[in-house]
Amino acid sequence: MLLERGQARDALAAFEAALVREPNRFNGLAGAAKAAEMLGDTARAKAYYEKLLALASSSNANRPELTAARRFGGGH
Repeated sequence: MLLERGQARDALAAFEAALVREPNRFNGLAGAAKAAEMLGDTARAKAYYEKLLALASSSNANRPELTAARRFGGGH
């Protein structure tokens, strides 16, 4: 909801807190990456997108989050 409201800084903090409690969650990594990207923090966005791609490496899914990660430069 925070991302939808344009509150990327608060969203990133919330996603990062959730990832501490529950690491390697697809939606948490995707949300943190998108929030970081919206903030212009390309290094952090790339790191989260790379983790997301690694998490989904055995999947053939064509989810929008994975497309965004690949577009951002995460490879695969």
